[in-house]
Amino acid sequence: MTGMHERLVVAPAGRLRAVLGVIRGARRRLVLSIFRCDDALVLRALARASARGVRVSAIVTARARASARDLDRVCEWLVAHAIEVRRPVAYAKYHAKYLVADERVALVTSLNYTATCFTRTCDFVLVTRDPAVVSGLTALFAADWSAEPAVLTAAERERLIVGPDHDPRARFGALLQEARQRVRLLDTKLSDGATCRVIDACRDAGIAVAIARRRAVRPLRAHGKLLLIDDRAAVIGSLALSPASLDRRRELAVVVRDPRLVATLDTFWRSLVEPAGAAAGLGAPGPFVELAS
Repeated sequence: MTGMHERLVVAPAGRLRAVLGVIRGARRRLVLSIFRCDDALVLRALARASARGVRVSAIVTARARASARDLDRVCEWLVAHAIEVRRPVAYAKYHAKYLVADERVALVTSLNYTATCFTRTCDFVLVTRDPAVVSGLTALFAADWSAEPAVLTAAERERLIVGPDHDPRARFGALLQEARQRVRLLDTKLSDGATCRVIDACRDAGIAVAIARRRAVRPLRAHGKLLLIDDRAAVIGSLALSPASLDRRRELAVVVRDPRLVATLDTFWRSLVEPAGAAAGLGAPGPFVELAS
């Protein structure tokens, strides 16, 4: 059981605390990936970790739309605070979002370290001590830092979906084929033909399919990706079901099967279409979800 080792943060109010908690808890080693970062508290927490003797290393994407100068400044700031930086060029974008402290606790998320993602987006944060996730992310970081192929164990690959190396299209297809009653998908970039055909097959088999595609989730904005399979499994992360995301970018998603955490994501999903969700601080409902039977 991994549930005893994991907690899930969905509401915006808890996201920054979760990120800072993992950074501040590091004592020896901290590795993380950065796609965008403009939050001063996160940057200061990284600098303080380095100052107290933690070896901090960051993989920063080589490119992100409309953010080249900002990324350059972030890298300069990190290096000035004795933080190691690599900017891999093997991928169109390094879009995976994760952090590992002391090879003991990890954070897998869909958000960027920005004010927008900490306050105004639909995003997901999983804080975990599951050895398979922690060791898998540690191995992934080491491989990407050294520009080597990422090799994960079977247990690590059971939890982590790593694109493009480990055939994420097939992994999502297999998960969709587990569905017996319903599929719910939050992905504004859904466009991959093979995946859409698997979804159509689910629908043809009588499985209820609901797809959230639109950007606006009043008062929030869709950003993180979520797949719910019945009430038994969920996938969260940065990996969109689009050809660019599946085939050309370093992406990451994590599979969640703990019933308690899946129920939390189910509550979030229902907040998209039911007024009761607003009371949980997950965002007011809006005309967001396409229902298909």
